[in-house]
Amino acid sequence: MGSITNLEIYAKENNVPIIQKEGLNFLIEYIKQNNVKTILEIGTAIGYSSINMALVSDDIQITTIERNEKMYKQAIKNIKDFNLENRINVIYGDALDTVVQGKYDLIFIDAAKAQYIKFFEKYKQNLQMSGTIITDNLNFHGFALHPEEIHSKNLKALVQKINNYKDFLINNKEFQTVFYEIGDGIAVSKYNKMD
Repeated sequence: MGSITNLEIYAKENNVPIIQKEGLNFLIEYIKQNNVKTILEIGTAIGYSSINMALVSDDIQITTIERNEKMYKQAIKNIKDFNLENRINVIYGDALDTVVQGKYDLIFIDAAKAQYIKFFEKYKQNLQMSGTIITDNLNFHGFALHPEEIHSKNLKALVQKINNYKDFLINNKEFQTVFYEIGDGIAVSKYNKMD
């Protein structure tokens, strides 16, 4: 049987970015309170978030996409260790090229930050009308809040893209978004109710 602690140790030792504890607790609580049963995750990494989400309730089904082969293989192994292979389907591929069928209660975006707008636009068609898109890592270790403190050109460009994504959400007429200063910054987006 797998252990969450072992996943956290593996992530730390191998520099695998996983959701912060605060963010994870928020996600789990959201799934419980909103009776979420189907989840699409963009960015599996080692399967840490998927496994934690699946453990909330034994009738939750998850589809998750990972483009890094090493991470994908590790996620498959970890999911098997938790006997969750029947409930978590891992797709190996780039999320921008992957075609996913069906509608989901929750779409969780935690992947290449520079592509967040593209992910959102591509996968909103897979969201139930009553569903939610949750995006993690919007403060990017605090850099997005204080871009003036960044000296690396690449990091500056990435932070600019994260801030562009925030603006995209704020100005999006189709969705209403609430931002939470939890973990590394979380956005919760729902379809605007039509009158």
